[in-house]
This record gives sequence, C-alpha cells and structure tokens, in this order.
Amino acid sequence: MKATIEPPPEEGQRLAPLHRRLGWFLGIALASAVGVAVVAYALKALLV
Repeated sequence: MKATIEPPPEEGQRLAPLHRRLGWFLGIALASAVGVAVVAYALKALLV
C-alpha cells in the first residue's frame, strides 16, 4: 500500500517548484471556502 503522507525529502533532493506548491494550497483553500458557503446557504434556505 502506498503511503498517503510522504516523508520529508532526503538531503540533496529538490522540492517541487514553489508556484506548484502554492497552487495546491490555493486550490484546496478555495474549494474549502466554496464548500462552506454551499453548506451555509443550504442551511439558511432550510431555516427560512
């Protein structure tokens, strides 16, 4: 089974480019915000 959490890179091994790492972070943050907004508006619609 493949590990879902990878160990830190070994010495001398390069990290992924910064723009790619930030892109993942931004994508996850935006998806989370949209998900929270959908749930909030759905609950608001049920309560009104």
